[in-house]
Amino acid sequence: MTNDAAAANRAGATRESAERDVPRAIGVKFGSCRTALVFDDCDAETTVCLPSCLADDDDGDGALIGDGSGPNGERAAGRSPERGEFMLRSGVPATARDAERFERFVRELCERHDLPAESAVVYAMPTVDDRVGLANFGTAVGECGLGAALTRGVPESLCASIPPLGDGIEAVDEVFVAVNLGARNLEACAYRHGTRLLPFVSAEVSGDRVDRRIAEAVEAETDGRVTIDPATAREYKEIHADFGGFEPFTDAVEQGSEGVHEFTVERGVMEPLDDYLDDAVAELGDFFSRLANSHMKTYQLARARPLVVSGGMACIPGLVGELESRLAAELDRPVDVVAPDDPTTAAAEGAHRLAVRLRDAA
Repeated sequence: MTNDAAAANRAGATRESAERDVPRAIGVKFGSCRTALVFDDCDAETTVCLPSCLADDDDGDGALIGDGSGPNGERAAGRSPERGEFMLRSGVPATARDAERFERFVRELCERHDLPAESAVVYAMPTVDDRVGLANFGTAVGECGLGAALTRGVPESLCASIPPLGDGIEAVDEVFVAVNLGARNLEACAYRHGTRLLPFVSAEVSGDRVDRRIAEAVEAETDGRVTIDPATAREYKEIHADFGGFEPFTDAVEQGSEGVHEFTVERGVMEPLDDYLDDAVAELGDFFSRLANSHMKTYQLARARPLVVSGGMACIPGLVGELESRLAAELDRPVDVVAPDDPTTAAAEGAHRLAVRLRDAA
């Protein structure tokens, strides 16, 4: 089935659902940096992406940062305001204040997009070992009432693997390995017919750490004349990083009484990313060794299937292809890596497809 045909079938199912007055299907990925949302909207699916952040207004209350969405899923995530507050830096609301802000964020999101409580919601959940944070998450979304008809949490890496592995939810019936290259950590696990095996998480390999290393590298490259914060380093990464054709770029900073200082970045972005990939390949090499030792049959079956790579770092041009070649050299065998067309929204898209299936089966 072609992608267009699959989209037409899903649109038809959405229209039938509306006519039968059944719960709206919603897929959500609350990320540490961005939140993605896919939901039924009349006779189409709407995709929204916005920062996981509340901006303080003049009254001291939180307000959502603007997002872009359209009937075909067009979207645009604006920059976070200076007074914004991210409440999911650890993947879940870790503190009481984070939980309060997160609940406000979810309420604002529901109001802005007219999401009814009587919805079937699937949340793409990160791999975290934080009972308090997970409890805060459940309480916050529960207080908002969203998902009164059906609520399910599904591993983020499984949700994100659904779009690149088929037009439906074929991934749930397959055996493969999924890797999430996220802002907070690197995650890897095997899936066997929807069951997660040998989940692995490393906070030592993360997009956030790359941002810090870029800031350090820029300072070193300019002989200490320029210091940038991690947010600026992340902008450099997202705008300029390219494994296929990086070009040096020029920026300027205010140097107090010295005025504006202009500088050029030649190595400060790609060298930290090269190190990041080397670290990721080393971790994945160890993961595959453990998988072969503990689940040999799954390992053998997964070798014949593509390795699915998702997460924000997969958005960097050329990174997925470079990971494929370096991992093949590390494992001394061919490796086929696939990634979603849009890693930013893939987990929400996969969660939405699961929500449709779960709702229709209820």
